Amino acid sequence: MKSLSVIDWIAFILVVVGALNWGLVGFFNFNLVAAILGDMTFLARVVYGLVGIAAVYMAIFAFKITKKSV
Repeated sequence: MKSLSVIDWIAFILVVVGALNWGLVGFFNFNLVAAILGDMTFLARVVYGLVGIAAVYMAIFAFKITKKSV
């Protein structure tokens, strides 16, 4: 099994941050990204965009991993 690259780790961390943020929004109606960076500021939008790109990357990564193991 190959080790994860730096990009894999960055994508993983961004997806976890996004998931935790959505958990906070769902359970407590608290948006951590907006609290730290402001409500839909440029920087907050960049973070949201990076989390979305990371999610797509991780979905493709997971598909490749499962396809190789079969």
